[in-house]
Amino acid sequence: MNRQLLKSADGTGSGGWSSDPAGIETPPFDRRKTAKVGLRVFLAVVTSLFFLFLIAFIARSQVSDWQPLTAPLAPLAHPWMLWLNTLLLACGSISLQWARVAARRNDTGSTLLGFAFAGVFAMAFLAGQLWVWQQFIAWGYPVSSNPANSFFYLLTGLHGLHLLGGLVAWGWTVIRLLRRTPLEKLGSGVELCATYWHYLLALWIVLFALLTSTPETYQAIAAFCGLR
Repeated sequence: MNRQLLKSADGTGSGGWSSDPAGIETPPFDRRKTAKVGLRVFLAVVTSLFFLFLIAFIARSQVSDWQPLTAPLAPLAHPWMLWLNTLLLACGSISLQWARVAARRNDTGSTLLGFAFAGVFAMAFLAGQLWVWQQFIAWGYPVSSNPANSFFYLLTGLHGLHLLGGLVAWGWTVIRLLRRTPLEKLGSGVELCATYWHYLLALWIVLFALLTSTPETYQAIAAFCGLR
């Protein structure tokens, strides 16, 4: 009788208690997959936010007090400064892609170098955006003087804040690289940083194209969206 009870208690008998009575094993926690899903959700939220701002931008551009920044004497008539900043952001995205490929090859030196270049280009981009803002103010285009000015500062400022947030994750990954953390443990961080940078580059191209468009383009978009 005692033998039968012990046999049942350790779950080896046919009528014994089992540590997994339902026969379902809990799958192991995958941090990489969770991080990727989290980033996708975050990017979906950011996309929705900017989409709403862009719709508001188009709707506001149809009001009579809107003074386009692409007029012949306006700052964005020849946006060479924004072209330069676009080039800096693109170089940062290319550098992170280089780091991503190097991480897949388990090349720590190239991964760290690509990451370093990406950070330098991102900081240069942010400095360039501040320089553009200073030029706008010097030319007499402050935030409150024109609705187009307000949207320019708002959209470029929000984009810059998201890039600044990306630099926090970038800095943490660089610190771990300098501490000789194996790339097997950093692969997810490198992948996520590269994906985020590519997204910010694509978002900036959309913002750049819209901000430097003509009033006729705004009218066409407004008509297409039913805002006129």
